[in-house]
Amino acid sequence: MADTPLRVDLLTREYPPQVYGGAGVHVEYLARELRRLADVRVHCFGPPRDEPGVIGYPDPPELAGANAALRTMGVDLAIAAGTAGTGVVHSHTWYANLAGHVAKLLHGVPHVVTAHSLEPLRPWKAEQLGGGYALSSWCERTAVEAADAVIAVSGAMRRDVLAAYPAVDPDRVAVVHNGIDAAQYAPDRGTDVLAKYGIDPDRPSVVYVGRITRQKGLPYLLRAARSVPPRAQLVFLAGAPDTPEIAAEVAGLVAELRAGREGVVWIQQMLPKPEVIQVVTHATVFVFPSIYEPMGIVNLEAMAGETAVVATATGGIPEVVVDGETGLLVPVTQAADGTGTPVEPDRFVADLAAAITALLDDPDRAAELGRAGRRRVLDHFSWSSIAERTMAVYRRVGGDSAAAR
Repeated sequence: MADTPLRVDLLTREYPPQVYGGAGVHVEYLARELRRLADVRVHCFGPPRDEPGVIGYPDPPELAGANAALRTMGVDLAIAAGTAGTGVVHSHTWYANLAGHVAKLLHGVPHVVTAHSLEPLRPWKAEQLGGGYALSSWCERTAVEAADAVIAVSGAMRRDVLAAYPAVDPDRVAVVHNGIDAAQYAPDRGTDVLAKYGIDPDRPSVVYVGRITRQKGLPYLLRAARSVPPRAQLVFLAGAPDTPEIAAEVAGLVAELRAGREGVVWIQQMLPKPEVIQVVTHATVFVFPSIYEPMGIVNLEAMAGETAVVATATGGIPEVVVDGETGLLVPVTQAADGTGTPVEPDRFVADLAAAITALLDDPDRAAELGRAGRRRVLDHFSWSSIAERTMAVYRRVGGDSAAAR
């Protein structure tokens, strides 16, 4: 049995081709690298997948029309049943945490949770989930407090886990950063994608990539953009709004910008990775105005493309973006109510605009920050090393012995 590889079951809502956030990106690349080290199965939400070892689980038809969180819990129970025979289960986000917890109890195997974000720090999700927010919070708390190990994607995330869930033993919480495939996210100097979407390669550009959610802070960037020099294009790859309210707010702010300046490009669909890479590569500045961010893989993606980053100095972002070396960090004083809302929103917006303008006014500096960003990615954030550190967590909680039983 000593030569039998450990079977690892990764539990996730998102998996290609249905990826819309950083957790889905994380699982995609972690699974790829772990396959070099273990027998990996992936259990994800949605339709069947063609990839060997990957199983998709649809919503239970009996819960059609039920609250979204309740449907999620139904999928989790099916996933837990599907993990029979595993040596360790590893769940990602609250969507799959309950599946991991039930599998631990049902099959007697260790459960590892990766904390990409925390429900107590995203109270605005009550807008999105209604009463389901109480369910999502319960799923996460139950799983995290009972997990054999918790992986935090940054040091800041580890602090948040211990603050939100003081019953968790600090010795059970390890830091394993998110990573990036630097070969895939290499700079793309082509211009065919720019032409396709009406982006002028000869004009400086400010680029945002992310979902339309309170967490990502897009409305603050849109307000800051009013003060950005008009010679710069504003490119927003922004879709998947959480609620009709924030969708309407963003649409109104974009319309206002378009009424006062040229070169505002808003692409609302999720673009294929190669297209995003080319757009980001050509950006003078990549902006990430998130007000809650355990780490932010998209910052790594921009840095890998040799693009200077302007980002909020919050959460795990300063562990990725080195202020003055790979980009500029914008300070923010935030409310202590768990929302991350800037206490002085006008100041935050003004500082955001000033940082963006500083790099637009000094393109040579922006280019040097971008080159330094790629060097940092290559030195610190490879997926192979992240997979090795994750395997060490599995072994520490007894994954090998569980597989041998």
